[in-house]
Amino acid sequence: MKIYVFCRDILRAIFTLLYRFEAVGTENIPKEGGVLLCSNHKSLLDPISVGIKVKRQVKFMAKEELFKVPVLGWLITQFGAFPVKRGGVSKESFKTSISILRGGEIMGIFPVGTRFSDTGAAKKGAAMFALRGNAAVVPAAIIGDYKIFRKMKIVYGQPIILDDLKSGEVDGDPLELVTERIMDRIHEMEKTGRPSGN
Repeated sequence: MKIYVFCRDILRAIFTLLYRFEAVGTENIPKEGGVLLCSNHKSLLDPISVGIKVKRQVKFMAKEELFKVPVLGWLITQFGAFPVKRGGVSKESFKTSISILRGGEIMGIFPVGTRFSDTGAAKKGAAMFALRGNAAVVPAAIIGDYKIFRKMKIVYGQPIILDDLKSGEVDGDPLELVTERIMDRIHEMEKTGRPSGN
């Protein structure tokens, strides 16, 4: 954890200098308990953007190949990253994710899956974790294009209420409905630049 905090503080300073980076709505992230941070995806730098302004450690999935790279593999392990194989989330990765959330930790995820995806076609992985992880679901929107000295910010919205979907009180595919609700909140914050509410 000491290594994580040290690296996070350095990256926070670098991002503040290079991108005039700021965070809005950090008070919407619960101070304890499991939290699923769901963000839009613009760049390979996004995991840094999502986590550097959060006091608690944020854990992410990372491609299995990255753990085999000298130094990088060790570093991302210290950051709490865990491997996921190409082609989707394996049973092992799914169990690890649920364990993180039910264990009262924070996990970050990008519902669209890849920064090249059509933002209108988000995947259902985040929805599965949201329904089974017993965690607060907090939407986040990264605003800006990582251009040097151009202002960037990340906005964290209020936790999304999913009680009606968890109890089966609505018609339709719960995974699709949860995904839609998450993405609608993210898109809303991208447009307004302000934290969203329920």
